[in-house]
Amino acid sequence: MQYFTWNIDPTIFKFSFLQLRWYGLFFVGSFVLGYFIIKKIFITEGKNPKSLDDLLLYTLLGAIAGARVVHCLFYEPNYYLSHPIEILYVWKGGLASHGGMLGVLLVFYIYAKKHNISYMWLLSRMSIPGTIVASSVRFGNFFNSEILGKESHLPWAVIFERVDNIPRHPVQLYEAFSYLIIALILWIIYKKTSYKFSTKLLPGVFATLLFSVRFLLEFVKTKQATYSLDIPLTVGQMLSLPFILLGVAWIIWAFKTTPKEER
Repeated sequence: MQYFTWNIDPTIFKFSFLQLRWYGLFFVGSFVLGYFIIKKIFITEGKNPKSLDDLLLYTLLGAIAGARVVHCLFYEPNYYLSHPIEILYVWKGGLASHGGMLGVLLVFYIYAKKHNISYMWLLSRMSIPGTIVASSVRFGNFFNSEILGKESHLPWAVIFERVDNIPRHPVQLYEAFSYLIIALILWIIYKKTSYKFSTKLLPGVFATLLFSVRFLLEFVKTKQATYSLDIPLTVGQMLSLPFILLGVAWIIWAFKTTPKEER
């Protein structure tokens, strides 16, 4: 069987010590797109869009910082606890989406307090561009030939030639397109439900769907952590479970506290 071979250079161009990589292009580009989406929501709902001036930068920094710390402490703790200064070496790679989520949640809380905006409202509205960012990160992983899937002989298996000649699940694309579908679901909920109900419901739907996808796709991913757990779950699945449980509880709470006629 002829499989699709992927061998694109992760670097778009390089000049001296400066370089532009596909991952960075997807990552930063998705944040800019997310900024315009949330700006439109702010204007539509009568919020002051000028208060967004700092949000893009702080969210980007919070996502990177959180993702880096969680990767180092949960995926390669032995190495980074022995070489703590290298936690700062973000350019060497190693970002965990669960940590990025925690970093962003903290930034949103500080931002909401500073600008006197409802934290719940901000979480619900940012869930839409947030899912697009998550999708873009996985497209970036695909271009980097990283976060690989397990061996597969399905017709759509991909050989990442920069790594080896084994046909694998293109798990990065599974995840990226799943997140785009989730973004569409969130947008439909936002447009079709009441202001009050969407504010309550969207964060729970976001957490439940996004981390359920992450949990399920871990079964076809290669091992990411440098150690093994004494249970039949990966580190990624263990980190996803709290978000899933919180999301389900959040959805139940949203339905129970919002009468049917107000949804």
